[in-house]
Amino acid sequence: MPKVKKVKKTPAVPAYNAAKSTKKTSNPLIEKRAKNFSVGGDIQPKRDLRRFVRWPKYVRLQRQKKTLYQRLKVPPSVNQFTQTLDKQTATNLFKLLKKYKPETAAEKKERLKSMADSGKTEAGKKPTVVKFGLNHVTALVEKKKAQLVVIAHDVDPIELVVWMPALCRKMNIPYCIVKGKARLGQVVHKKTAAVLAITSVKAEDKNALNNLVSSVTTNYNDRFDEIRKTWGGGK
Repeated sequence: MPKVKKVKKTPAVPAYNAAKSTKKTSNPLIEKRAKNFSVGGDIQPKRDLRRFVRWPKYVRLQRQKKTLYQRLKVPPSVNQFTQTLDKQTATNLFKLLKKYKPETAAEKKERLKSMADSGKTEAGKKPTVVKFGLNHVTALVEKKKAQLVVIAHDVDPIELVVWMPALCRKMNIPYCIVKGKARLGQVVHKKTAAVLAITSVKAEDKNALNNLVSSVTTNYNDRFDEIRKTWGGGK
């Protein structure tokens, strides 16, 4: 019988092991020590502790109020203050308002001092400025002297201005709701302002005012019936 040659089987090539290939060789001169986070040991790693912070009361109230507005059904008279003026129109509005800022206390003092030095008494036309103050603006609206009323969306308590849109519509005066009371306050050199009113402007700004009035009338006065039926919240 012929002899059969035995074929030696070569071992299969082992699969590529990425973990072994990327393993770094440790330096024998550097001793590996585990971190010790006990008292007096290593510095603790940074953790997000905001959940455990005792926030000031006003911050907690703000957050609770926002959550309630989202979860509870909000009546239309309150919900209308979430529908603020769009960014482009608001920018144009504040550009116009800044042109008619009232004088500061320092400017008034300087003006009165210069008048006293010159011996002149105050006479002539009243300066054209933005009117502010809730009682003052209400009186201007009732007398139909206001051309445009600007209301802040975040007045607290809301009852101070919740009736203002209805009054403006009754007296047929354009009104709008903007963000927020601090921004209105900057116009009149105060911390905050609930409402502002424009009674008159210079000839060069009449076109800008007319454009604002037409835009505001379309968005607020003409949509009053729709706004007073729209409820909010309940998410």
